Amino acid sequence: MTMIERWRHWFGRPAAAPPKRRIALALQGGGSHGAFTWGVLDRLLEDGRFEIGAISGTSAGALNGAVLVSGHAAGGASGARAALAAFWRDISAAGAGGAPTAQWVGRWFGALGPYELNPLNLNPLRDVLRRHVDEAALRRGVPALHVAATAVRSGRARIFSGQTLGIDALLASACLPMLFRAVEIDGAPYWDGGYSANPAIHPLLRDGEGIDVILVRINPLWRAETPTAGADIADRVNELVFNASLLAELRALTGRRGLRLHAIADDDALAPHGAASKLSTDRAFLQTLFSIGREAATSFLARHGDDVGRRASLDVAAALADQV
Repeated sequence: MTMIERWRHWFGRPAAAPPKRRIALALQGGGSHGAFTWGVLDRLLEDGRFEIGAISGTSAGALNGAVLVSGHAAGGASGARAALAAFWRDISAAGAGGAPTAQWVGRWFGALGPYELNPLNLNPLRDVLRRHVDEAALRRGVPALHVAATAVRSGRARIFSGQTLGIDALLASACLPMLFRAVEIDGAPYWDGGYSANPAIHPLLRDGEGIDVILVRINPLWRAETPTAGADIADRVNELVFNASLLAELRALTGRRGLRLHAIADDDALAPHGAASKLSTDRAFLQTLFSIGREAATSFLARHGDDVGRRASLDVAAALADQV
């Protein structure tokens, strides 16, 4: 072999693709605002630099996680993206078919509960999940999925993982008690996981040190103005309730060795959409949230994509201090 042939042999080869960096995802709940998370996941899956090893999700975050795992089992990253898109299209169609509206809930909230208003315990979400979730794939755990629900009797979070996962666990995680009856699993009633873990981060830390957790947050932490109108006060109370468990867990994780924490959020873009809009399944609205999520993920990747696997990009202590 001549020198030129040797040069072509060694230097003419295409460079090997760098190994993917392993991440875990913590997906917050927030009703139809979970379409923001859909956009974030779509962009992360498209990027191709990361391997999702585990997901912890609550309510809409749990549903996104379950659909992602199901789609990934069938077709990898592209399959996961397609599955998420099909799921949210179906959510929009199911909503158009008669799911509770914000006006309906506002009219009856506090007067009648789901046991009076929904005596047959109808839940259109169950049928949607049956069409889009592969329970066997969830239990195989590639990626591993952890789903939080709130035990009604104790108020504590229960994390469903592995063989305990299924449609009922997802419904429990997304069970708003003024809309649906408590979901019973093994004789115990459960409500929305947002009351106790939104989302739970600790299940993602079982692999020990050196883990990157990307938190996808959809409930604004900070409001510059004090609400005065009744609807605005109710919206802010909703945000406070569904952020309380996350803030508590972040405080507990402050300074934890080996944890590289990152966050994707856009409080400014989501803040104008109050709690009532979390029941909207209007297709154009969901598509808008999807686009906001993709843009937020794109911005994160530009600023902190190279931090993943090397250093944390979220200063937890500073983030908490900002909320005083």
